[in-house]
Amino acid sequence: MTRFSMFPQSPVPSLNKKAIAYEWKNGGPVITWAIIAICVAVWLVEVLTRLLMPQVFSALVSAGMVMPATMVLRPWTWLTSMFLHAPSMLHILFNMLALYSVGPILERMMGHWRYLALYLISGFGGSVGLLVWARLTGDWFTAAYGASGALFGLFAALLVVYRRIGVDIRSMLIWMGINFLMPLVVGNIAWQAHVGGFVVGGALTWLLVSGVPALRRRSFTQRMWIYGTAMVVLLLIVVVVCTPYLWM
Repeated sequence: MTRFSMFPQSPVPSLNKKAIAYEWKNGGPVITWAIIAICVAVWLVEVLTRLLMPQVFSALVSAGMVMPATMVLRPWTWLTSMFLHAPSMLHILFNMLALYSVGPILERMMGHWRYLALYLISGFGGSVGLLVWARLTGDWFTAAYGASGALFGLFAALLVVYRRIGVDIRSMLIWMGINFLMPLVVGNIAWQAHVGGFVVGGALTWLLVSGVPALRRRSFTQRMWIYGTAMVVLLLIVVVVCTPYLWM
């Protein structure tokens, strides 16, 4: 569960096609709003099925959440778990407020598709964070879902960018520290996904804005392809190394 109120918000774009096309062309937060819309739609389906068809709800959540023990056998959960949330309104409310606050800033800075790539790769990093913890502790059956891993990747990205351009980040660091300590007070928080998403999102953004000197003259899109692909490959290697039954 993520709390966020630090960054300026963007106006809600109109939903007609012409307005969406205008927002897309002019760097508006179209991807951010699409992610929010998908998450809210999925959450509404969860709430309705939980009330009307509990068995369908259980099957839906079971099929979409990520679990270290089955992560390799069900690779789609790396993606679907980012769009599932607990039936409680607080979970999705805080996550979507956080995305609404920080997403438009990064989407305008990075461009639509590069921002989406950062979001998805950070979310994958969150899932891998769960797997690494399971390999270290034997906790293979702790499942998780929610956008928090991807969101923490966005937070880390903004920290890297702000630090790069000389913005004072002390208040952000305090806020991030509070969020990392929150699992000590509030239960049922997959902090491992927070750490995984934060590390991956921060590392990828650092590579994009600094990175290998020989690649700095490449376009931003080319660097995202190079570093994004390398990060995904690295995460896949970690998955293979940390999954014991692949070595039996």
